[in-house]
Amino acid sequence: MVSGEASSELAVEGGSQRVRLSFLGTGSALPTGHRVQSGVLVEAPDCEPLLIDCGSGVLHRLAGTPLGYEALDDVLLTHHHVDHVADLLPLVKAKWLAGSESLRVVGPPGTQAFVDALIDAHGYMAGRLSLEITEVGPERFAHAGYSIAAHETVHSMYCQAYRLETETGTVTVSGDSEADEGLARFAEGSDVLIHDCSFPDDIDVANHPTPTQLARTLAGLDVGRLFLTHLYPQTVGRHEEMLEAVRSHYDGAVQIASEGQSVSVGN
Repeated sequence: MVSGEASSELAVEGGSQRVRLSFLGTGSALPTGHRVQSGVLVEAPDCEPLLIDCGSGVLHRLAGTPLGYEALDDVLLTHHHVDHVADLLPLVKAKWLAGSESLRVVGPPGTQAFVDALIDAHGYMAGRLSLEITEVGPERFAHAGYSIAAHETVHSMYCQAYRLETETGTVTVSGDSEADEGLARFAEGSDVLIHDCSFPDDIDVANHPTPTQLARTLAGLDVGRLFLTHLYPQTVGRHEEMLEAVRSHYDGAVQIASEGQSVSVGN
């Protein structure tokens, strides 16, 4: 739990087996001093802990969790923009120094070349850790105990959303994307949808959605709870306004993701 941030639990009736989500980074490429860049930790029964994206600051947040970075062996990347991968090499180095021997990284096409370039740029890191790199396209695959589907999003760089399914819950993470009907259909039926919502309505930019744009796409969607993330500094002080804009078109449960927030979902 990050100091100064409220914690929230999404309690789901029916048992004690839960998927646990920890919002390690809910910010963007522009620092605010309160939110770090993109990263969410997924922990589920009978699955390995999985870190989705590893932006700047996420390694420090991860070190403050009960899991810690030492026990994390799996990273899933949505895309290669720096605010989603800046702490990947620091994670590799920290694990090496802590005595770890390996790390598995799954990501979109180009991930192998991207990681190779990171290691080449810091030659002393070559061979320090056994890195298993897997590239996936828009397909279904199994990894770390999860059944995962990937879906291409609408962004300035090739990016994939991921839908993680376990016996106890389903979570969809949008990565970076404009509001998109195909992505909405991809997320249908998820217990939790974590979606990019970078700016208030009066800032209309490409590659990211505003609240009203997102809400219109998600109208009628069957999702347990929607969390808005990837928040730029322009959203500071405007969270209630953004939530009201979403609720004007989308009648599901929605909230702004808080830094350090933990959410449990499952049977």
